[in-house]
Amino acid sequence: MKKILLTVAAGAAIIAAGAKGSDASDPVLMTVDGRPVYQSEFEYLFNKNNGQQTEGQDPQSYLDLFTVYRLKVADAEAARLDTTENFRKEFGAYRTDLSKPYMRDTTVTDRLVREAYDRMGSQRRVSHIMLPVSADPVENLSYRLRLDSIRNEIVNNGADFQQMAVKYSSDQSVKRNRGELGFVNPNTFPFRFEEAVWATPVGEISEVVDDTPYGYHIIRVEEERPNPGSVKVRHILKMTRGMTPERQLAKKAEIDSIYDLLMAGGDFATLAAQNSDDTGSAAQGGLLGIIAPGETVGPFEYVAFGLADSAISKPVKSEFGYHIIQPLGHYPRKSLEESRSSIMRSIARDERASYPEKEFIAGVKRDRGIFLSPAALKKVSEVADAASSSAEAFDALASEQLTAATLPDATVSVADVVASIPAEVRQGTPSVYHTFDAAAQTAIDDATREYVLRSLMTDNSAYRNLVNEYRDGILLFDISNRRVWDKANQDPSALEAFYQANREKYASSWDRPRFKGFVVFAYNDSLANEAHTFLAANKVNPDSLNNILREKFGRHVKAERVLTAKGDNPIVDEIAFGGPKAEPVGKWVVWFPYNSAVIDQPAELADVRAAVLADFQQQLEDEWVSELRRKYPVKYNKKNLARLGIKVKK
Repeated sequence: MKKILLTVAAGAAIIAAGAKGSDASDPVLMTVDGRPVYQSEFEYLFNKNNGQQTEGQDPQSYLDLFTVYRLKVADAEAARLDTTENFRKEFGAYRTDLSKPYMRDTTVTDRLVREAYDRMGSQRRVSHIMLPVSADPVENLSYRLRLDSIRNEIVNNGADFQQMAVKYSSDQSVKRNRGELGFVNPNTFPFRFEEAVWATPVGEISEVVDDTPYGYHIIRVEEERPNPGSVKVRHILKMTRGMTPERQLAKKAEIDSIYDLLMAGGDFATLAAQNSDDTGSAAQGGLLGIIAPGETVGPFEYVAFGLADSAISKPVKSEFGYHIIQPLGHYPRKSLEESRSSIMRSIARDERASYPEKEFIAGVKRDRGIFLSPAALKKVSEVADAASSSAEAFDALASEQLTAATLPDATVSVADVVASIPAEVRQGTPSVYHTFDAAAQTAIDDATREYVLRSLMTDNSAYRNLVNEYRDGILLFDISNRRVWDKANQDPSALEAFYQANREKYASSWDRPRFKGFVVFAYNDSLANEAHTFLAANKVNPDSLNNILREKFGRHVKAERVLTAKGDNPIVDEIAFGGPKAEPVGKWVVWFPYNSAVIDQPAELADVRAAVLADFQQQLEDEWVSELRRKYPVKYNKKNLARLGIKVKK
């Protein structure tokens, strides 16, 4: 059988056309209500069923079970259960999950890991200007366009970056740092921001960076330096944050005194334990452990990485206070393989997790010539220029059937794209052209994804059988609920009638007498006596027994409804069948029977409800299957089944 191959080589998707059942490699074994059933589906479910059973079946005996399964699915389809909103949501989620292994460029993850590791080889000092992000897409577009204008003023008209940062940036720290963030490290900022930092040459300004949690950015890269690896370090801290100038001077005097003691030969660990305001590290002799770039504040990091092992720094001022720092060992950065697991975790947390699928879709589009039509963009531009507002332009485009993109088996029209744009965006966007362009790219990606899924269903039997198993399983569950399980549970009169018609069968079904009634439990003898006296004097509805006992005795007395045979429960054996004294059950140390009797056979449906329900459901199942065989024609291909060793009975 020819198949569509969905593989990726050198970033390009290779799709070779073919058709299911086009040759003898996957013949039709039967039709059920006119729908063909292929050998691959039969073999897939046969093998899976046998793998889950302790004793397997042969294909001959499995055929009838499989036929009934297909008949039930046909009944679900006839009932249009595959058109319900719940089904579409559940099946859509399954189909998306099942397609993921087939719909990804397998080279992308390795490339992303390598790129992330390469970025970890350096630190970059950067400045930025930020504008906020809003829940309003129209407002967001205006922020992006404004930031693009700010960038243009700096790059093309010579505006001062720091002055523009102070004037326009929404970063609350801009008044203090004039937009400078200092040295940044990979995996410490949102990925889009990080990507722009390492993609922008030193001394230049990035394009507008969007889709970060904090807002829109332009970034200037000031300088780059090698990653210094990591350092094991300890320190002594005197805190000054939030203190008055006088207290800060006193702390400075204290740290200077400690430094003098160290220079005179004092023990670092002892002095840290006795004097450091960082109580966590003080308990470890000042040890902070092994730190990497970006894990501590700038002044501390600069000294910790710059000192030789065992050297002791003079007091260093940071935003927290004064530190005395001693490196205990410098280590080079980890190898790629040592870093791989942590990099993979970072990738899984941000938008890079979607890159393998996005690049796969891009490869399919390149290979199949799927692109946004220039004619469609020209039409949009003409309509936008002629309209007095964005709402008027989109209203005019809403019925435009001009093709925006052509797929091998479908098209996307201008009207399709417009329909995907939220109404509030159509009414308020400052740029009809840009809004349409962005929406069209998303719509074409979605259409390409659906094309791939259709291709997989048509030509990849492994995927098709797995998806159909989930699809048919959902339908089978829903139709069985409707025709058997819920019907038996939700029709008490029918269940009672079935019980009465088969009462003799259930009357002889018990091999031992049973205790039927309540067992009342109490914390102690006095509570048990009070409860016994109360119940003897008051007529209590059995369905309300526990609620009444709770109101009268709180949580110190409870009742349990019991129907159990001799020998199955020590407490029941004691109170009903002359058994030995039972052991207490936790806090329940006293018990007595209430409204109870010992019966030799079922007295009512409730006594054997589980068995009656199972038998009634089996009867409904048998009647349903007989109805299905009459209702939906099954035609077997005897020749193709014979190749599997299956003979069809006439």
